[in-house]
Amino acid sequence: QVQLVESGGGLVQSGASLTLSCTAPSLTFSEFTVAWFRQPQGKEREFVAGVSWSGGATDYADSVKGRFTASRENAKNTAYLQMISLMSEDTALYVCAARRGTWLSPYQSAYDYWGRGTQVTVSA
Repeated sequence: QVQLVESGGGLVQSGASLTLSCTAPSLTFSEFTVAWFRQPQGKEREFVAGVSWSGGATDYADSVKGRFTASRENAKNTAYLQMISLMSEDTALYVCAARRGTWLSPYQSAYDYWGRGTQVTVSA
């Protein structure tokens, strides 16, 4: 079964930076669009950012624009989410997802493969 694996989460102070990674050893990664979603405790999962199969197109939620950057290295089967100027509101479980094809969708239903997530906690 295809599995995505996230890493890089942790506990940081407000204003700090983190870079999350998402690897997919069993996928031909270059055929997949990758998105990042997050789920704060007790709240709905929400779209954060996405990167097209080539890395040429990205999309971001308004709440993270200018602070988060989605990227990928297909040769390493890895996608990244660079996060700067973290705020307490960014505290959540961050999950990566992948879908075959070029459509960079903000909708969870569009994605076929999911990781289990990595926790990001930002203290005020």
